[in-house]
Amino acid sequence: MPRLIGLTPNQSAFLHMITVSEIGRPLMAVSDEGYNVIVGSTVGRPYLFRSYATHPMRFNPAVKSDAAGAYQVMGRYWAYYKKYLQLLDFSPASQDRIAICLINECKAMPAIEAGDIEKAIHLTRSRWASFPGAGYGQNEHAMDFLIDAYQEAYGRAAA
Repeated sequence: MPRLIGLTPNQSAFLHMITVSEIGRPLMAVSDEGYNVIVGSTVGRPYLFRSYATHPMRFNPAVKSDAAGAYQVMGRYWAYYKKYLQLLDFSPASQDRIAICLINECKAMPAIEAGDIEKAIHLTRSRWASFPGAGYGQNEHAMDFLIDAYQEAYGRAAA
């Protein structure tokens, strides 16, 4: 579950849903809830980083990416968000702040707070390759899978 203090229940549930989508429950269980996972990890071969001092910047040539953390933040964006959000490290709370910033950039926070999760997923699909319609050529999850992950974290969906 997210570690940033002050999130609303829907924000917390949406962040949990992103992690389930990007990392997967089994890998979350063998890591620090996904916060220390490097792209390309599997349950059988988890690639984990030890220090939260900074983004690990470990390029995985098999997937052509250096994404890391619960929200699979790309290394090339780390310097920008570190400065923009005045982050001291790549800790779980800092990763949560980056994810919230990405959501806000996509103008999806009103949909999250209203419980319109399908709309929020649609609006943020450019940020997370595992979302339906993201178009990055990676495994995209079905909308029902994501909504289930959102609701298991006690997110409130619109009626």
